[in-house]
Amino acid sequence: MKSYLPVLATPGAWRFLLPALVARLPFAMTQLGVLLLVEWSTGAYGPAGVAAAAAAVSQALAGPRFGRLADRHGQARVLVPQVGAHALALGGLVALAAAHAAVPLLVAAAALTGASAPQVGAMVRARWAHRLSGPALNTAFAVESVTDELTFTLAPVVLVALSTSYSPVVALLVALVLVVTGTLTFAAVRTAAPPGSARSAASPGPERAVGVLRLRGVALLATAFLAMGSVFGSLQVGITSLTEALGTAASAGPVYGAFSGASLAGGLLYGAVRWRVPATVRLGCGLVLLAAATSALVLAGSLPLLYGAAALAGLVIAPVVITGYTIIDGLVPAAARTEAFTWLNGAIGLGIAVGSSAAGQLVDRFGPSLAFVVPPLITGLAAALVLARRRALLPRPAVTSERVPALPRG
Repeated sequence: MKSYLPVLATPGAWRFLLPALVARLPFAMTQLGVLLLVEWSTGAYGPAGVAAAAAAVSQALAGPRFGRLADRHGQARVLVPQVGAHALALGGLVALAAAHAAVPLLVAAAALTGASAPQVGAMVRARWAHRLSGPALNTAFAVESVTDELTFTLAPVVLVALSTSYSPVVALLVALVLVVTGTLTFAAVRTAAPPGSARSAASPGPERAVGVLRLRGVALLATAFLAMGSVFGSLQVGITSLTEALGTAASAGPVYGAFSGASLAGGLLYGAVRWRVPATVRLGCGLVLLAAATSALVLAGSLPLLYGAAALAGLVIAPVVITGYTIIDGLVPAAARTEAFTWLNGAIGLGIAVGSSAAGQLVDRFGPSLAFVVPPLITGLAAALVLARRRALLPRPAVTSERVPALPRG
């Protein structure tokens, strides 16, 4: 674990890490919160899954655009108006749900909520990439993955506790306060924030003309992240519906917390190892292991088995995410980092949409256990694709050569 200490001791790092943690906690609450809120308002998981999917899809489509704006104009100039729009959208969704509005209105409000979500996680990774390079950057990405898992460990527990003790309306109002406070504080801290890139704004050359997603290997990597997102989405629906069917609805948060807690532990262990196996091989093999691990969820017909299967899946997923973020840094130019990270975040959002929507329909038609068929199927297909085309994920020499001298240390 000593490899983490120099990264965490980077001057000024905690000034942006702490507010970022506050801002990212409600992001983890919002996905599951939309599901619980709409199910509470409508009484059905089908519309709830569609609303959660709408939020995830809109976030996936809008996120990279905000990332590109941040690359061009700087993070603060994007985050401040964005969090204002997000507060209005999320507040509107809560009000509509409390009034038991029609499903199309709830879905539209959920879509606006997702589209306006601040991309703080991607911006933190862009700050690390601006400040560090080499093995230290890989360790920093491990820190970020662990932070993500910490938020996804705490968020379901807090969300379900507030939802069951009060209502999903109260839970999302708490998320609203946290996201506004954390995002505005993060935006005010300029430590390690990449400056706006004139090169990115002018968009010269073929790379900016075709967009980050069309650079070699980026779409393939985004596909892998979509598969990982399907795990999060389907588990949200599957765990919530199965614990309710077992008569222990309040256990949904702790079970999902076990998944995220195991992922946190897996990320810590993975980030502490100096790997000699190429990252492309690790990514493909990790997806194979993830498909195998999530298969155990299908057989989890009791609460103890559900805890164990969720923890097993969580232990595998964080290393795969860390590997993906390490690979993307070698595929894109420095001027497009935030946009690239938001594409990966957006791909996870799309995966959440696919997973939650498919799982919601399966739960309503066939029962809770069928929700868990989704992740092994999608991650297995992604693993086959990545292993077949892993050479496309090798670092671009142009990126490697331009990135090192472009990294300021101040």
